[in-house]
Amino acid sequence: RQADGRKVLRSSIREFLCSEAMFHLGIPTTRAGTCVTSDSKVIRDIFYDGNPKSERCTVVLRIASTFIRFGSFEIFKPTDEYTGRKGPSVNRNDIRIQMLDYVISTFYPEIQEAYSDNSIQRNAAFFKEITKRTARLVAEWQCVGFCHGVLNTDNMSIVGLTIDYGPFGFMDRYDPEHICNGSDNTGRYAYNKQPEICKWNLGKLAEALVPELPLEISELILEEEYDAEFEKHYIQKMRKKLGLIQLELEEDSKLVSELLETMHLTGGDFTNIFYLLSSFSVDSDPSESEDFLEKLTCQCASVEELKVAFKPQMDPRQLSMMLMLAQSNPQLFALIGTKANINKELERIEQFSKLQQLTAADLLSRNKRHWEEWLEKYRVRLQKEIESVGDADAWNTDRVKVMNSNNPKYILRNYIAQNAIEAAENGDFSEVRNVLKLLENPFQEAEGFREVKEDAEEEGATATAAACAQETRSRLPYCSKPPLWASELCVT
Repeated sequence: RQADGRKVLRSSIREFLCSEAMFHLGIPTTRAGTCVTSDSKVIRDIFYDGNPKSERCTVVLRIASTFIRFGSFEIFKPTDEYTGRKGPSVNRNDIRIQMLDYVISTFYPEIQEAYSDNSIQRNAAFFKEITKRTARLVAEWQCVGFCHGVLNTDNMSIVGLTIDYGPFGFMDRYDPEHICNGSDNTGRYAYNKQPEICKWNLGKLAEALVPELPLEISELILEEEYDAEFEKHYIQKMRKKLGLIQLELEEDSKLVSELLETMHLTGGDFTNIFYLLSSFSVDSDPSESEDFLEKLTCQCASVEELKVAFKPQMDPRQLSMMLMLAQSNPQLFALIGTKANINKELERIEQFSKLQQLTAADLLSRNKRHWEEWLEKYRVRLQKEIESVGDADAWNTDRVKVMNSNNPKYILRNYIAQNAIEAAENGDFSEVRNVLKLLENPFQEAEGFREVKEDAEEEGATATAAACAQETRSRLPYCSKPPLWASELCVT
């Protein structure tokens, strides 16, 4: 990008809105103070495809207690034996000690005070704390379906904040392997890889802190603390999202994983299905249960959406050549393609082929069956909650309250951001302000916000499918799952 140091309006609006959205969701983050644009222009090849465009230069004021990152400590890295690369401040141990002292005394004063006479113990306590903060942070991301997009060491905050909003995305249709960054070809930063990659980054921070903190100490801390803290925080948050407020049962983890599997099988909208569950009644009569089931299935992917999602991505001739190469020359194949990518493409082709024969009625019937099975397990689990309390009505009031304060109605979906960006690029910033106001109250019903028009045709074989289709063709509120055109949006 010519190293001109200029940020553009498109990415600035996304960062401005998302950092504020995360704050109001209760997730540790840098904040946005202002977003100021200008008439100066730069050329950007947005998708790296040889089609550059002129964009307005823009400045975002970002606010945080510090912008020091894990990667800040890697400027002291010694020469790598394989690449020959080294940090620009290699051998400057004096600066590293000074920076570490500054970070701990300024941002972790309680640790500085507790271990002022033992630097190794102090540094170990600091590393333990940032390990736990990072584990809790990524657990929060997973619970709202937030994907960062580029989780390298330079995008990890030394105080455990969400930092550097680049090609991020909130997941719409639940897919554990969802990749929000269009240039992440290997899925290194996919949704389900986020906990793992954040742990890997902590390992790199540990390496960068040697010799101030011996590796055998930091590695032990990482192994003992990270996974345990992540799992604990994740299941605590998921219990709140499901309204399990009385009992903490071992079976809850299985209930959560089965919910996510059901979402995956039905193409369920991650945010909206969690939001809907607060209106599920344990004692509902058959007609109410059917109504609730219809609402759930309206949040599942249509045949057309699934066809877009599973459309093959490789040219058939290219795939054929890759498969032949894998057989004839595995060593060369390993250099130019990954087996995982090929297998994923073959799965995509198989799914796409099956979808050609699938009708909307068949899909609806299948989805209902999946959700009925899971809802029965959920009903049984909620019944155990009721049996442990004296006042079922008071419990239900509390349950709904907890669920509604942990399951957002509004998130910054890509299509919402895109509408605001397009208006701003045409000189109208009212939509940016509208969306910002919306995201400041993500858990509450909003009135009077502009809605977007969707012209995509949907199949409608039954009354429920027709209702879903009519809802999609009409004006969509910003709590709706995305319109079909949004599947074409790509963020790099």
